Amino acid sequence: MIYIWICFYLQTTLLPCSLSTRTKFAICHNTSKLHRAAYKTSRWNIPGDVGSTPPPSKLHQALCLNEHSLSCMAELPMDYEGKIKETRHLLHLKGENDPIESLIFVDATLRLGVNHHFQKEIEEILRKSYATMKSPIICEYHTLHEVSLFFRLMRQHGRYVSADVFNNFKGESGRFKEELKRDTRGLVELYEAAQLSFEGERILDEAENFSRQILHGNLAGMEDNLRRSVGNKLRYPFHTSIARFTGRNYDDDLGGMYEWGKTLRELALMDLQVERSVYQEELLQVSKWWNELGLYKKLNLARNRPFEFYTWSMVILADYINLSEQRVELTKSVAFIYLIDDIFDVYGTLDELIIFTEAVNKWDYSATDTLPENMKMCCMTLLDTINGTSQKIYEKHGYNPIDSLKTTWKSLCSAFLVEAKWSASGSLPSANEYLENEKVSSGVYVVLVHLFCLMGLGGTSRGSIELNDTQELMSSIAIIFRLWNDLGSAKNEHQNGKDGSYLNCYKKEHINLTAAQAHEHALELVAIEWKRLNKESFNLNHDSVSSFKQAALNLARMVPLMYSYDHNQRGPVLEEYVKFMLSD
Repeated sequence: MIYIWICFYLQTTLLPCSLSTRTKFAICHNTSKLHRAAYKTSRWNIPGDVGSTPPPSKLHQALCLNEHSLSCMAELPMDYEGKIKETRHLLHLKGENDPIESLIFVDATLRLGVNHHFQKEIEEILRKSYATMKSPIICEYHTLHEVSLFFRLMRQHGRYVSADVFNNFKGESGRFKEELKRDTRGLVELYEAAQLSFEGERILDEAENFSRQILHGNLAGMEDNLRRSVGNKLRYPFHTSIARFTGRNYDDDLGGMYEWGKTLRELALMDLQVERSVYQEELLQVSKWWNELGLYKKLNLARNRPFEFYTWSMVILADYINLSEQRVELTKSVAFIYLIDDIFDVYGTLDELIIFTEAVNKWDYSATDTLPENMKMCCMTLLDTINGTSQKIYEKHGYNPIDSLKTTWKSLCSAFLVEAKWSASGSLPSANEYLENEKVSSGVYVVLVHLFCLMGLGGTSRGSIELNDTQELMSSIAIIFRLWNDLGSAKNEHQNGKDGSYLNCYKKEHINLTAAQAHEHALELVAIEWKRLNKESFNLNHDSVSSFKQAALNLARMVPLMYSYDHNQRGPVLEEYVKFMLSD
């Protein structure tokens, strides 16, 4: 039943291509109503009233949250706890007796999403491995697969290993050795390791190009299972993808190669069962909040999609099932990004949008008095909701983050207003101007700042990381999101070249550039930002920030799922993932 409901919902509701689906602003000279939403609607073909979630009582029935499914967490613990203990014992044994296989075991826990049970054991294995293998000289005695796996795991966990370890696999010509072309397993892991590169690490750029070209060239001659496995890893490398999504394929890869594989798979299935129950219950809470809020009744053209709002929080915090309160609270922020996006797209004249932005900037209820009733209600409810979020954070963590939260909403509305003025003026900005504004209007900063505070970071306790310490990380994620957003939008057959996307702003400055060349340039920028993100993530090597860092990376990792469209401009890959996470 839950599967049927989700299939129906995803067929009628297309998940967005960014937190703010303003992928581009249509150039418009009508300042009475900007009507950029017409551009968006024609592109996505979403009727205004499609995609709403049933009232909580009906949703409860549709999701089949009966006594059995809601009691999963109560039924599992006996076998569940035993399976955790069994896996922990096996991991400990491998850590003591087989350094290489212990790394493979650690990687398997990460890929299957069960590593949160074994943080202490994983840390000890990585500590021992780092102490013995970090020298390039030691790495001379290991295979390409072993060195690549070691390199990736260490960088993922904040331990620096020089990219020079891969020089051992080059010949006298300075190129990677010919015999490596036959080492499929090693090449796959080399490709995975190269995803952790920093700017300027030329050898990792060479490693990525070398491994990708050889693997792509060899795909046709591989047996079906291997071809499928290698193809999946080339398309969705582990570091830049959602673990639970890639983990399903890894489950098949694991096969019967290791005696601990069966136990680990069983634990992963139990974990998934628990997670599904939690997610379903959270979706009920979100639906109840949304229906009680009632704003969609005042804004009948706005997107009425609590399921879609919740999807963001579910994926971002997929690694931390215990953060249920944070997922629900974060969803409220996502919902208001959508609502305000629709206010700017559908409802406001330019003058009204200026007043709306000023009201948010002042954080003052009385400043909304001259707005139309629906815009006034949206602004006042935003203030109520964010003040309430701030109060909850104060009660839970002992500090009040309201200034940080207000600042990010002010920035978002100001960025939306800049877009509205661009649209009204009928001109395209420069590519750099566009990107600077659009990384704010993407909504990424709003989500990550709220997440930062909801996780109790930025307080007054000694050693606590500051919000300013994460600005470069947030910037890279926002740019990745915005560029992929525009790259995905470029596939739209209705695009006429007068819309505000990075590609068209860039082509305006380089008039002889083809669409393919502009596309390639944007992909290069995405690759650069991933390198910067890797560096910033590595540098934020503070115990208190590890969960936030992982969640922030998950936001960037959603991108490949968001942009795998079919010919109907739907995202079957994302739909598949959401079904997997919410239904049996």
